[in-house]
Amino acid sequence: MQEHVTTHQAEEDARNDAIFIYLNGEIVPKAQALVSVYDSGFMLGDGIWEGLRLYDGCWAFIDDHFDRLFEAAKAIDLDIGLTREKLVEALLETQRANKMTTDAHARLMITRGVKTRPFQHPSLSRSGPTITIIMEHSRPSIPRPIRLATVPHMRGLPMTQDPKLNSHSKLNCILACIAAEKAGADEALMLDINGFVNTTNACNFFIVRKGAVWTSTGDYCMNGITRQKVIDLCHSHDIPIYERNFSLVDTYGADEAFLTGTFGAQTPVASVDGRQIGTGDMGPVTRRLRGLYKDLIKEECS
Repeated sequence: MQEHVTTHQAEEDARNDAIFIYLNGEIVPKAQALVSVYDSGFMLGDGIWEGLRLYDGCWAFIDDHFDRLFEAAKAIDLDIGLTREKLVEALLETQRANKMTTDAHARLMITRGVKTRPFQHPSLSRSGPTITIIMEHSRPSIPRPIRLATVPHMRGLPMTQDPKLNSHSKLNCILACIAAEKAGADEALMLDINGFVNTTNACNFFIVRKGAVWTSTGDYCMNGITRQKVIDLCHSHDIPIYERNFSLVDTYGADEAFLTGTFGAQTPVASVDGRQIGTGDMGPVTRRLRGLYKDLIKEECS
């Protein structure tokens, strides 16, 4: 069995060596897409981001992504400096420059900008935001279901760093991922502050028990757009769905488990803490939801 895989593993694509990147209003070659060491994102992780996926010429659920982006900007008191329409046009301009039509992934990043001195206070960021769009040819290539390990790292309380915020400050999740790999797994399963199963370091987490889909309450996990689409699909197709507290005991005894995210959509989970989940492969409910999600994408992009 292959040692480690990730939920963002993609096929190698030589075209990515020559991509163009949007940087502060200009489209530049990859090698020239440079930001200052004084940038607040580099220096302090002071920024927000969105990941978007291109299917057959359509950026799926773009309104949901931009709603989340502008809400995050308001939450951290960051003036993006562009209207929503201008930012969408920047995304499309980057797509055209790269001649991308499908199987592409965009990471749109906005930081508070270049600081005048290397210190924390946001008033030192006086040159306006840094806006970057990295767009790559990206076809998922996840060769087997994911192995998870529970780690001691938690997604925090809203009064520390709200886990619903898509911020550049990801060290907590990176440490969780490192801990999982040290334990021989692919990625980390993180609990909430009460010890209930919450999320992974990179994706939202679901289990299936006796045909019913369970996921966390959503109080302590990332505000996943794909997560919400799966919940909505369950409601609209009479698949029992529960947003509830559940434990590792419930998880170990599940018939299926899967992850959701913009990149991988629905990714099956083989095991948690060395316990095989169901058959260790994609189960029938996960497979059905993956098919329904593909249909939803087609409807969105029609």
